[in-house]
Parts: sequence; structure tokens; C-alpha cells
Amino acid sequence: PLDAILATWGLGIVIGQLVTLIFGRGVQFAPSPISGTTELLGIDYSAYRLIVALFAVLLAAGLSALLKFTRFGLNARAVIMNENLARGLGIDSTRVRGLTFGLGAALACAAGALITPLLSVDPNMGLPWLINSFMLVMISGVSFPSLFLASLVLGGAQVAVSTYVSPIFGGMTIVVAAALVLRINPKGFSRA
Repeated sequence: PLDAILATWGLGIVIGQLVTLIFGRGVQFAPSPISGTTELLGIDYSAYRLIVALFAVLLAAGLSALLKFTRFGLNARAVIMNENLARGLGIDSTRVRGLTFGLGAALACAAGALITPLLSVDPNMGLPWLINSFMLVMISGVSFPSLFLASLVLGGAQVAVSTYVSPIFGGMTIVVAAALVLRINPKGFSRA
């Protein structure tokens, strides 16, 4: 697994450099498809941000239902837990891996398309989320409830530190907190 992670990371660097070579280092901005604000609990929020949050919740619920209530989800969970046993039971693990990779790539594309109007676009725009996402997945295991708990705890800590201490320290909070959680409980939030 470590070799695959390093190979993926290296490929990401190569792709980032190719994008820089072709398009340059200039920062681009994409207009938001929906403008205006919506009042929620007495506070005005960006309408587009609320729609993105709602879409993320719906995607998470749909993915959770897919993995929990369908034959594909059963096969995917079997391959994740014990690939050799899953193959012995007749599950085509190569097909399952290909489909889950495609599903993950589609989710990454959706995330990139949805977040682009909120940020500037540059060759390294996803790098901060990549590191934080990796840390969250590393300490949460394979269950959605533990990922949700890890996201709430570590994301909340990051926002609190960014707000009350410093945005620079806030950027490091998830990595430091993940290291502390794994030091205290090597299984992370999956068996909290």
C-alpha cells in the first residue's frame, strides 16, 4: 500500500507540473453559478455554499446507501476486508476495484467542480484538502460513522484554532491531531 500511495503522489506531482507547463502558474477564478445569500437562523449565508453543503450531504447519504444496501456494496466491503476470501467466494475483485476506483474518481471530479467557484484555480488547488482528507481517512477506518466523527472533531478543532489562535496553526491542526489520535489509539476512531 505504501508503494501505491507514493506512486500516486508522484503521479500527482507530475500532472501538476504538466498543468503548470501548459497553462502557467497564473491564478484563475470561476464565477459562481448561483449568487446571493439566504438567511438561515438569523445569519446570511452564501446560497451557493448552502447548495454545495446540501449536495455533499445527499452524496454522502447516497454513497452510504450504495455501500450498505446493494450487492455492489456488499462485494466492495468484502474485498476491502479480505480480498483473498472474497475471491474465494466468487467475487471478481478486479472488477470491484475498478468500479470503486471509477466511483472515487467521479466523486473527486464532483468535489472539484463544486468547490471551484469558491476558490481560485491553480495547479496546486487541491493539495491542502488532499493531505487533510488522507489524515481523516487514516484515522477513521472504513466506516462512515467514524469518518463523520473524525471530520467533526478534527474539522472543528481546525476551525477553532484558525479562528482563535492563527490560520497558520489551524492549517496544521488536522495533521497534529491525527498523529495524537493514532498515538493514543492506533485504530483511530474506528474502534473509539
